[in-house]
Amino acid sequence: MIVEALTLECVTAESENAASTNSEKQDRHGEAKPENDRLFINGSWLEAQRWPRGALETDRPIIGPAIICEAHATIIVPPDWQLVCSARDDLVLTRHVARQKRVATGTAHTGAADPVLLEVFNARFMAIAEQMGVTLEKTASSVNIKERLDFSCALFDANGGLIANAPHMPVHLGSMGASVQAVRDVHGPDMREGDAYVVNAPYAGGTHLPDVTLVLPVFMDGEATPRFFTAARGHHADIGGISPGSMPSFSSTIEEEGILFRAFRVRRDGIFDEAELMARLTEGPYPARNPTQNRADILAQLAACETGAQNIRTMYAEFGGYTVNAYVGLVQDNAEENVRQVIDRLHDASFGVDMDCGAIIRVTLTVDRAARCLNVDFTGTSAQMDNNFNAPSAVCRAAVLYVFRCMVDADIPMNEGCLKPIHIEIPNGCLLAPEPSAAVVAGNVETSQAICDALFGALGAMAACQGTMNNLTFGNDHLQYYETICGGAGAGDGFHGADAVHTHMTNSRLTDPEVLEWRFPVRLLNFSIRSGTGGDGAWRGGCGIRREIEFLRPMEASLLSGRRTTRPFGLNGGADGASGRNYLRRGGALTELEACARVTVEAGDVLGIETPGGGGYGPSD
Repeated sequence: MIVEALTLECVTAESENAASTNSEKQDRHGEAKPENDRLFINGSWLEAQRWPRGALETDRPIIGPAIICEAHATIIVPPDWQLVCSARDDLVLTRHVARQKRVATGTAHTGAADPVLLEVFNARFMAIAEQMGVTLEKTASSVNIKERLDFSCALFDANGGLIANAPHMPVHLGSMGASVQAVRDVHGPDMREGDAYVVNAPYAGGTHLPDVTLVLPVFMDGEATPRFFTAARGHHADIGGISPGSMPSFSSTIEEEGILFRAFRVRRDGIFDEAELMARLTEGPYPARNPTQNRADILAQLAACETGAQNIRTMYAEFGGYTVNAYVGLVQDNAEENVRQVIDRLHDASFGVDMDCGAIIRVTLTVDRAARCLNVDFTGTSAQMDNNFNAPSAVCRAAVLYVFRCMVDADIPMNEGCLKPIHIEIPNGCLLAPEPSAAVVAGNVETSQAICDALFGALGAMAACQGTMNNLTFGNDHLQYYETICGGAGAGDGFHGADAVHTHMTNSRLTDPEVLEWRFPVRLLNFSIRSGTGGDGAWRGGCGIRREIEFLRPMEASLLSGRRTTRPFGLNGGADGASGRNYLRRGGALTELEACARVTVEAGDVLGIETPGGGGYGPSD
């Protein structure tokens, strides 16, 4: 037998080892004593003793906080713990003060949620919404949903209150609850398992008509009424209206913007009503131009909602219905308390934002310290307009929810609890609460950005972002395309604004150039950053971009944009960001275009869009 290597471990008798160890310690260190030091633990500095490893005496407790140092390691003894050096020179850490029972923030009065389990359910609810999004992305047909990811998925409780969402589109997520509630109001007593509903009405929780929502009631354990709802909202590339892409620049009534669904039941007892869906898509004076694609995307949204329902049932089987239902309320209580802690730090304030269309968004914040509540009042905002910059109240609500979720440092889902301590006042007949017949297509994409800028300005949190989504649609009767275009983000105290990003209420991608040129008769000539367009300051605003698209075939193109005459404001001494610009190059001639424009492009024409920069924060040196 040949042994290549041999390892031996020898252990001496405990009594002999203890005697020799203590003797060695005395020989090496003599009268070694601890030194005073400090530790940063649990968010604060604590006084601590620092001991050499060899100076520890057998069986003498070292009470934390303490630091044990040796040649190649450092051992931290936290508060409420103690360290003992055994007779064999082992270091043994034990807790000598019982751990105080912890309760998740905001839940002591309703159920004293375990913080660990609360995080488990927060993550689990959000994961369900994220998996819904994956299903929708993989099964959708249109470029707008499949490539640009212009969609949102979320879970709702039995009353239509938002439980959790995936990090999709803020303008969708804060308003979908009203769509779910509208479906409940119309069909509540008649709902059955296997039913599904389509809604896009702006005055039933919708945003604008291209944003089509699929709502699925989820029944648990044979109950007669839904325990949950899952919902998926996607921006359809065309839903009818007076211009291809259903984002008309100059619509003046809701009928000119496309087909309207008011809680239409598209599936009954598991049977999909394709005939009625196609009939509705093709009726009226301005029918959908590609109803087959609408149908395909609605089926993809239904698949996403079924994914969510299946995962909720799996969670029910794993944790039990009682626990899941309890934590539905507790995650909202936790979000509510986190927002109340933000309100505790606020002061009364007001702010106004001017828009290119001539409107002004004005907001006043009033803090009730005794009740730990906030009143958000939009009195002073412009009246309803004859153009399409009117925004349904659900859009305003979505902006408020988004802004105050941003102000919370904790990693919580954006849910209904965030708005419980906030009262929103919107005067009837103003730009943010128009009549049901009003055109609203730009309110969702443009006015919503101005609302966010006004709120962040009132909070003193950050300068204006680009303040627009730079909406571009083009197409004809056979193909339609829509995109929102990135720009500069606003700066704040301690951070620069990001260059070339989607900001605030939008969170979609730009279509990959290869996919864009493969699916549509266009060529992307230029996509670059506009250096120097961010506002100067102690913290600089982000820069906008330049994007040029050459058309290879005649088409209709529409632009809905803002910040072409006004500029994104700086804050606390920071400079304004640069405004944007639209133009058309035909042959050797260049024509400047308005913020809202509709043009017929010919083969060889180049449409250029330069997006605004973000405002700076604080005076520059």
